[in-house]
Amino acid sequence: MAQIADRSLKNNSPYSAVITREHFLFYEMRTTAKLLAKRKAIPKYGTVIMGGIEYYRTRIEDADGKRVALYGRTREELYDKVQNAKREIEACTFRRESPTVKEYCEKWLLMQSAHVRTTTLNDYTSKVKNYIIKPLGHMYISDVKPDDINLAMVLVSKKSASVYRSVNLLIKCIFGAAEDNHLIDENPTRKLSAKGGVPQQEKEALTDEQVKILLDAIRGLPPYVFVMIGLYAGLRREEILALKWDSVFLDVEHPYLKVQRAWHTEHNRPVILTELKTSAAKREVPIPNCLVECLKEAKANSHSDYVVANSEGQPLSYTQFKRIWQYIVTRSTKQRTYVRYINGKKIKHTVTPVLGEKAAHNGEVVYSMDFQVTPHMLRHTYITNLIYAQVDPKTVQYLAGHKNSKITMDIYAKVKYNKPKELSAVVNNAFGQW
Repeated sequence: MAQIADRSLKNNSPYSAVITREHFLFYEMRTTAKLLAKRKAIPKYGTVIMGGIEYYRTRIEDADGKRVALYGRTREELYDKVQNAKREIEACTFRRESPTVKEYCEKWLLMQSAHVRTTTLNDYTSKVKNYIIKPLGHMYISDVKPDDINLAMVLVSKKSASVYRSVNLLIKCIFGAAEDNHLIDENPTRKLSAKGGVPQQEKEALTDEQVKILLDAIRGLPPYVFVMIGLYAGLRREEILALKWDSVFLDVEHPYLKVQRAWHTEHNRPVILTELKTSAAKREVPIPNCLVECLKEAKANSHSDYVVANSEGQPLSYTQFKRIWQYIVTRSTKQRTYVRYINGKKIKHTVTPVLGEKAAHNGEVVYSMDFQVTPHMLRHTYITNLIYAQVDPKTVQYLAGHKNSKITMDIYAKVKYNKPKELSAVVNNAFGQW
């Protein structure tokens, strides 16, 4: 029996080996057939050279219908990527973990709406739409490279330095948030230069002569009270347009204005806020006699709670303010272009006013100003005059509503100290005793 069993084992061993080999050959033949069938099904992909290495490339449509490029070192590798991507697309998961720049920007702006003012959000939205979404919005945020960012900032660099700084900060905040939320591995804005944009022209204050010409030109006209407050109280535009008579104290020993509200518009409708630009903006500003008399007269004729109001006694809309400011613009010699329709055709008509002449369209308008005026120039003139009068920086800071005196002196101090005549007197007074 032992011999039989031994013989059975001997017989079984070679038999088993034969069966194993047959199985191996069967599986090998089936695998080869699959490979041949797969190879036959693989398209002839195009190629591209990247970094000196040749890759096969093809494009497919993602879940949003957007064409996306896929790459592989071999045709087989690329084919596998395509098949896997198609399965993910069917499951609505392909690239969904990486939103487009447009999608994420919109999400980021929505998050900002919870803690910034409407005016600030509007400014953010405008800049993000024009300078970030427009050039980069179609890209997946995970695909954006530093070169893409730098190319997008080329257009921004042609704008003012302040616009460049603002957009630079916004794009860094957006991609920084994407990095924090693990949507991107590396932040492409990390090395983006903060320097760029066209340097702004140095702001000029109005001279005493220009102030006189301006006031004479608009005396009795709608912008007069606004201009007087700007020149002699230094309030910001949004502070003047939000000023109510309950914040104007004229019948006290030392007349003053109390700044406690701010104006802005939403969809051209005025909105009055009790939240100011900064905590420093809330202040009490003493006013000179010329402004006291102006405001007394205005108050006697007012039928509104607001110092500057429309015909219905309500705060001005943005359009209404622009219309009022035109009383100043139309009296300057600034060249302007009008559009006329002649025989159904739009014809541009350029007017170059001559100082001292009357306007052709209105004989009551005289071109009396050979300089331009902006609302901020009024405040700029006020602060400059304080510095010229040798008011100490901390006091100027308070009256201007600046957060710190560095802002005040960096912007305005050079106006006083850059003229050789005045500078000579300062130096002699300082070192005369030596």
